[in-house]
Amino acid sequence: MANHSQFGFQDASSPIMEELVEFHDHALMVALAICSLVLYLLTLMLLEKLSSNTVDAQEVELIWTILPAIVLILLALPSLQILYMMDEIDEPDLTLKAIGHQWYWSYEYTDFKDLSFDSYMVPTTELPLGHFRLLEVDHRVVVPTESPIRIIVTADDVLHSWAVPTLGVKTDAIPGRLNQTSFITTRPGIFYGQCSEICGANHSYMPIVVESTPLSHFKNWSTLLSS
Repeated sequence: MANHSQFGFQDASSPIMEELVEFHDHALMVALAICSLVLYLLTLMLLEKLSSNTVDAQEVELIWTILPAIVLILLALPSLQILYMMDEIDEPDLTLKAIGHQWYWSYEYTDFKDLSFDSYMVPTTELPLGHFRLLEVDHRVVVPTESPIRIIVTADDVLHSWAVPTLGVKTDAIPGRLNQTSFITTRPGIFYGQCSEICGANHSYMPIVVESTPLSHFKNWSTLLSS
């Protein structure tokens, strides 16, 4: 999870988030190159003596027309690739339904006969030592590691948003509508998120906790919870 003095992204825990971080770095390098060029030209204009010679500007106009187009292509192609990757949902191993309420989440494992639960934030007065305030829940979402997961998101009352930054997932929960996305956890761990849509007085008190475990542990957990 994020630290107090952290300026960058959280460590990526899914292939999509890894692609997003790489694209962010790529876009920053393009922006750095543009800023460096503009700064160099401004400095050159300030230091050089003014000249009254008339210069044919056709070459300059050609360059400042083609160069921005190339820059836009360098940004658009990887961006479109990531957008298509985020929309791609191909034969998931597990389907999870998340329902937003004021102010908690309900989860249903639709591949199992009777596996569903509500997930509430643990109050600060009941928080175990070493757990994170305003981020820990009484029932975590448990998923198998390195397995494609499809999550269907909706809401029961107002707009919500199911977001886990380290997985690169953010999907709006809209009453009367089903939105879906997918993710794959690349390593075991506990990943924290929060509702990212202002949904009322207790908007900041409906966290999301995804626990990624090996497949054998997930089978034992699902069997125990279903029984």
